[in-house]
Amino acid sequence: MAITPHARIARVATDASAIANNLEHVRERIARAATRSGRRTEEITIVAISKTFPPDAIRLGYHAGLRHFGENRVQEFEAKRPALPRLDATWHFVGRLQSNKARRAAHLFDRVDSVDSLALARRLDAAAADERKRLPVLIEVDLGGEAAKGGIPEPDLPALAKNVVALPQLELLGLMAIPPYFDDLEQVRPYFRRLRELRDTLSSQLEWPLPVLSMGMSHDFEVAIEEGATELRIGTAIFGERHAKD
Repeated sequence: MAITPHARIARVATDASAIANNLEHVRERIARAATRSGRRTEEITIVAISKTFPPDAIRLGYHAGLRHFGENRVQEFEAKRPALPRLDATWHFVGRLQSNKARRAAHLFDRVDSVDSLALARRLDAAAADERKRLPVLIEVDLGGEAAKGGIPEPDLPALAKNVVALPQLELLGLMAIPPYFDDLEQVRPYFRRLRELRDTLSSQLEWPLPVLSMGMSHDFEVAIEEGATELRIGTAIFGERHAKD
């Protein structure tokens, strides 16, 4: 079924009521998409993408009910974290992670959702061992072949997943992808469907549960839900438009 992007996205969410209202609207859209696909809303987690937004916006989102937040730069979150000491939240790293920042990422974040190489996985495993923690991770898959985006090519996914599962300090939870952007949302559906198929095949081959499918962003998350997303990475639909470069 065709779905058109909803036009009601706040330009700037600078106060509690704006963020709370935006979040309520997002949840309504999630509920409708879940109903269409015969799913329960409880199966779907919002990861609020707070990159470029200040700690105050994160705090307001938390008080509005958000518990998962995503950042894409280690240094940016390192600067924000001291201003968020009492938030019982799960912090996701969602960007391209350089191997030389793996140690800092393992210290700062509860999850790394963008593992795309064995070298990075090994660095994270060693860093997690030093932190005396087991670090949950997702493997990012390159579905669109876009140079600007990260991810492991499909043919290399099984070998990487097998190696990640064998690393003692990492816990592989599932897959993540960022498909190409389309105004016609039906054009993105095959990418979401493909990620689900890859996850199902991989889980069977590895005999390893992979419950997480992280796919869908502010403009296309309804389609992602219909195709099986369990985590949605939503930023502008909650916090408003970004004014800093990504």
